[in-house]
Amino acid sequence: MIGVSKMSEIKKFGTFNLLPGKPVPYGATVIPNQGVNFSVYSLNAISCELVLYRKKEKDPFAIIPFPNEYKVGNVFNMIIQNLDYENIEYGYRMDGPRSHKEGHWFDPSKVLLDPYAKIVGGRDVWGEEPDWSDPYQHRGQIIADNCYNWEGDRQLNIPIEELIIYEMHVRGFTKHASSSVKNPGTYAGIIEKIPYLKKLGINCVELLPIFEFDEFIKIRGPIINISGDHMKNYWGYDPLAYFAPKGGYASSANGRQSAEFKDLVKALHQNGIEVILDVVFNHTGEGKETMPSVSFRGIDNKTFYLTNPDGSYRNYSGCYNTVNCNHPVVRKFIIDCLRYWVHEYHIDGFRFDLASIMCRDQDGTPLGNPPLVEAISYDPVLKNTKLIAEAWDAAGLYQVGGFPSYGRWSEWNGKYRDDLRRFLKGDSGFVEAMVYRIQGSPDLYKGRGTHASINFVTCHDGFTLMDLFSYFSKHNMANGENNMDGSNDNHSWNWGYEGPTDNPEIIKLRKKQIKNAISILMLSYGVPMILAGDEMGRTQNGNNNAYCQDNDISWINWNLLKSNNEIYNYFEKIIAFRKNNRILTEREHYETTNSLGSRYPQISFHGVKPWEYDNSSESKTLAVMFYDKQSDNNIIYMGMNMYWEKLEFTLPKLVNMDWYLFSDTSKAPPYDITEPGRELLLKNQNKINIDARSVVILIGKKQHQDKLIQFI
Repeated sequence: MIGVSKMSEIKKFGTFNLLPGKPVPYGATVIPNQGVNFSVYSLNAISCELVLYRKKEKDPFAIIPFPNEYKVGNVFNMIIQNLDYENIEYGYRMDGPRSHKEGHWFDPSKVLLDPYAKIVGGRDVWGEEPDWSDPYQHRGQIIADNCYNWEGDRQLNIPIEELIIYEMHVRGFTKHASSSVKNPGTYAGIIEKIPYLKKLGINCVELLPIFEFDEFIKIRGPIINISGDHMKNYWGYDPLAYFAPKGGYASSANGRQSAEFKDLVKALHQNGIEVILDVVFNHTGEGKETMPSVSFRGIDNKTFYLTNPDGSYRNYSGCYNTVNCNHPVVRKFIIDCLRYWVHEYHIDGFRFDLASIMCRDQDGTPLGNPPLVEAISYDPVLKNTKLIAEAWDAAGLYQVGGFPSYGRWSEWNGKYRDDLRRFLKGDSGFVEAMVYRIQGSPDLYKGRGTHASINFVTCHDGFTLMDLFSYFSKHNMANGENNMDGSNDNHSWNWGYEGPTDNPEIIKLRKKQIKNAISILMLSYGVPMILAGDEMGRTQNGNNNAYCQDNDISWINWNLLKSNNEIYNYFEKIIAFRKNNRILTEREHYETTNSLGSRYPQISFHGVKPWEYDNSSESKTLAVMFYDKQSDNNIIYMGMNMYWEKLEFTLPKLVNMDWYLFSDTSKAPPYDITEPGRELLLKNQNKINIDARSVVILIGKKQHQDKLIQFI
């Protein structure tokens, strides 16, 4: 019902009634019995038009100016009545100053995407060539929120220290024909693979960006791969619409992508698996000044981006532009976005790409108390939401261990990755570093808890785990950049041959190193994250920057489960071992006072001799023992020998307990690892031989008189 005062303000535009709107919320909002409220902010625009299209039609059927008298502050707003919103698409045209040197990019002929659009059309089918003559490629669509049946679903709120995070690409996870799913490369495809994730032991998936982006972004540039094909923006780290799930990841888009993604979240939650989104607030897909304006640049460039005095973009992201994160309006935009995904999609957490950019002032200066990070940390809607920072940017700001946490944030621990890689490779001087990394990096996160450290060996950005031990150098020629892209600082080794080999000894050593890596990762304090496909030995043929490879280089080949079952089996059992032993998920860093009155310290480090380890520069051995004082039947020992010869390790003596062997990475399957709870009693309780470049895991159990027990 419309009040009397509103009646007097109604304007007619063709068949539509126009009324003064609501300045907030921004975007297109369906108001029952009233119409659709359109609201868009611009500090510098002098006029704004709403452009309406029927779906799939190239030309608009209506262009409606926002009446000046409806404007509230810097917000253009109005309500449109009699609008068949389910069958239309919309955008805005803005006019204002046209001085690029002053940072203004207004163009009244350019139709712009609403930054708050909840659904975006134009890329409904992944990789389907659009009509390049259409000047409005990405079109806002309107949906009514709160129409989905969640069946009582909520955030799972699994304690973060209990997570096993699995970083995956929505499309790459099931696109390969070997996935055998009905809808490969989609949200629905992941649903079909949930039983696999549960069997592996995963309780959290971290999805590479799913905000709407343009997979054809590279077509605008000169980059062509060596096959002569246009490459795709495969990873998706160039968002255009932050409130809209990627249509091309849906089995049937055309507005259905929202419901299908909700189906995925609900199904994962029903199976005890949380969902973390990889979000990119440091830059947008509008790219450099010579690329087309899609949204933010044409709406209010000076507000949304960091610019130099000459109007050019500051580039702290390495992707041509940098979002002005700590501007009050942009800060509100980001928090609105996070709240929306938590409320509307029940997302459990966010991983913030190049999060250190969120710590830069509007002139680029690093801030000790960044307003955006503080606001996110204390936001009441985000109270139970997990927050993970990639604590660096592309301009040299490296904050691992120093990201402003406000008691809330965890960090991708790049030092854990690098130190573990170098220790496994046998580099000198990394024993002491591993002492810290296994403890949850107290040198970096003292007072913040072990859960501040997201531990990983590999992620989407870099080598896969198989490639880490198969290649000395990157092999990125397929990217079309003359192998100049991607990091050269990989700490990898090929063990005698570059790439695939038939040499059985090299193959054995590579598999052993994979097992060594996952063993140490799962027996470290902190939160472990693994890269999808590492559990089956996935390779990218040495490509350590497959951001543009929408093909077999990036897609998971599920046939590897059979050919590399040895690796998968080890992953599954070591993950189960971590989850079965509470001492490995300790939330706080070890303090000596924690062990007062206990039989053993909560965590202690050893070498070839118990209770002492060699931290000299040439040492390549280390052992760690974990003890749960709450349960005398929970004591774990991991011996690590990265030396090139077998060594004898003297074991710590146990009181009324015996050592049982859980795993030995030097042994061939099925003797490399046991089922948790079915470990084998060691005949020699005093010493154990650990093969060259191998890891052994033991568990202490109360002594038994059972004569039928298995020995090794």
